[in-house]
Amino acid sequence: MTAHRPLVLIAEDFEDARELYRDYLEFSGFGVETAANGREAVEMAGRLQPDLILMDASMPVLDGWQATRELKAGSSTHHIPVIALTAHAFDDARQQAKAAGCDGFITKPCLPDDLVAKVRSTLEGTGKRKSRVR
Repeated sequence: MTAHRPLVLIAEDFEDARELYRDYLEFSGFGVETAANGREAVEMAGRLQPDLILMDASMPVLDGWQATRELKAGSSTHHIPVIALTAHAFDDARQQAKAAGCDGFITKPCLPDDLVAKVRSTLEGTGKRKSRVR
């Protein structure tokens, strides 16, 4: 019997950052899929039903705030926790994240341990964590 690895969808337009976050999370025992823009993230979330989404705020095609609004309005995606990833550390960005429906907030750049800890605590807080992740 194989234990469930929580699936994290990373929505980030900067390829190097996307791969770095993927490496952090896979090393920590998570399954990971990636999207290069907000539209891809919304489509993939509906299809994959990830346990959590890391959402960059500033992306082409559809920005992270609007993508989060669409996810939270969707009947099949409203329950998926979304953590905002943004280089904007001001309170205004936190307020935008909250208004869009984000369940958490991380300022970029972030340390690998901080990213993994935020993902774990969010999953634990929403009851979506289905197995022990190292």
